[in-house]
Parts: sequence; structure tokens; C-alpha cells
Amino acid sequence: MNKLSDILKERILVLDGAMGTMIQRYKLQEADFRNEALANHPKPLKGNNDLLSITRPDIIKDIHRQYFEAGADIAETNTFSGTTIAQADYGLEEWVYQLNFQAAKIAREVADEFTQANPEKPRFVAGSMGPTNKTASMSPDVNDPGFRSVTFEELRVAFRQQAEALIDGGVDILLVETAIDTLNVKAALYAIDELKEERGLDIPVMVSGTITDASGRTLSGQTTEAFLISVSHMDLLSVGLNCALGAATLRPYLQVLANKSTFYVSAHPNAGLPNEFGQYDESPEMMGSQIREFLEEGYVNIIGGCCGTTPDHIKVIADLAAEYAPRRKEVIVETT
Repeated sequence: MNKLSDILKERILVLDGAMGTMIQRYKLQEADFRNEALANHPKPLKGNNDLLSITRPDIIKDIHRQYFEAGADIAETNTFSGTTIAQADYGLEEWVYQLNFQAAKIAREVADEFTQANPEKPRFVAGSMGPTNKTASMSPDVNDPGFRSVTFEELRVAFRQQAEALIDGGVDILLVETAIDTLNVKAALYAIDELKEERGLDIPVMVSGTITDASGRTLSGQTTEAFLISVSHMDLLSVGLNCALGAATLRPYLQVLANKSTFYVSAHPNAGLPNEFGQYDESPEMMGSQIREFLEEGYVNIIGGCCGTTPDHIKVIADLAAEYAPRRKEVIVETT
């Protein structure tokens, strides 16, 4: 924690880019998502990218290496859907610990490899804890507004299991990301806090929310400032925004965080908005020109990429980040 905090005072850290975008380049088939133990698994597994940390670790290692070579300081583990809740779709609840542990171990090995090669630029691993596929703040049934498909306690248990495995696998940071429902985040933070206290850990925690549309709100209806207030009871390393919007559209909401947050601020936007084919069209240079505005205005401490971004995008972002000073982390006092 101290090492990470010391570096953040000195320079902007670079987070890696999209995992899914890179996995798509390998054009994997069903067989790539199975090993001997999963040969007769009754459900289709293709598309369950978290599983590749076990069945195709060579691919995940290669992706981490490409991002580190591009200049990333922090690699996110391949665990975006690494909870029993998300893995239930594939009938793989019993594999959750192994999925997270192996993903963390892979990222740790590659990060250490790069740190040893260049100790002046230490590399870190962030354990990715995605939003699950269920919301605790809203009903999935418009005819029954009071119904919930998951409870806070179920979320707490699921996130705790994921966090334990990521920590056991060697992550430096826990990243609760792409938050669309703040109760999911609160359950994750509660589980992490519980785990930290029991184990006597001081592992830093990043939280990153998602603005879902032009209204500037999360899916569960919160403004950026409300989201920040909702998670500020925790001792966090950073609060930020990622996914959903491209860098240009994300800018006003990031400005709110930069002005209001007493934590470090992170951003890893998409490479623009998806086109009609679900592809992301922004080139590294186009995205870089938008990211430059974040840096010029001193909005961020940690910057990276989400959907549609590649090592080429991260290289441009890393080169830009090296030119600018990080946002000053300080309490904002408003006067009336």
C-alpha cells in the first residue's frame, strides 16, 4: 500500500485495457474453454472468458504481457465474472475459487517478470471484481417493483469468496469495477472490509462506477456525486469511472469526481461507443486526444482503457500520462 501510494503522489499510473477485446483476436472455440475435468460439462462454456485462466493460461499470460509492454503499470485479473452468482449461468459455481486464484497467480507471475526486468517501474496486479449479473437496488420485474433477484447477504458471501481467492493468488489491489448497482458495491466493500479485519490485511481497494447513458446516472439511478458519497464511508485508494461511455462523454462526470473526491481518481473509458455491430471504432490516436484533456485539466491519478481498447490504445495513453502531473489528492472545501 505504501509503495503504491508513494508512486501515486509522483505520477499517473496506467491501468491496462480490455481483456475481452483481446481474447476475441484468438478466435477461440468451445474446446478452448474445456480441459479434461470439464470435457463432459453439460452446459456450453464458450464465452466464459474467466475460465481461460485455467484452460488456456498461455493466452491470458500473453495478453498481460502485451499490456505491460505497452506501458501499463497495473494489470487487471481475468476475473470480471468471477463470482458464484455470475458463474451460475455456466453451472460452474464450484470452480469460482480456482478461477480467481489462477487468474491472480498468472497476472502476478507476469507482473513480477516485468518488475524484475525494470525495478524502477514496478508492476501491480488489481483483482477485478465485476458487478455480477443481478441488481440488489432494483427489481428485474416491472410488474413487481419490490422483488429482488438477489439479497445483500448472497452478494456479500459471493464477493468474499472471490476476494479471498484473489488475495490468496497474490493481487496487490482489489478493484470493484463497472459498478451499475451501488448495493452490489456496498456488499463487495463490506465483504472486503470483513476479510481485511479477519486477516489483518491492508490491501488497497479501488472502486469504479459506470454511467450508463446521457442522463449521467448509474443504472440504479445515482448521479456521480451520489455514487461517490455512497462509497465514501470506506478507506479507499481510489474512486473512478469506467466502461459504458467513451472518454469524451465521460469527461463531465469525471470532473465531478475530480472536484469532490478525497480519494485518488481513476478512469478507464471505452474506445468510444459501440457501433451497430457492437464494435468500437475509436483509434488509439482519437482516444488519446480525448484522454489528453483529462490529463491537462488534472482530473486523474490512474488512467487506462475498457471495452474496445488494445495494447496500442494503452501505449498512446501511457505515453501521454508520462507528460502530465497527477491530480492532487486533497479535500475540496466548498464555500457559500
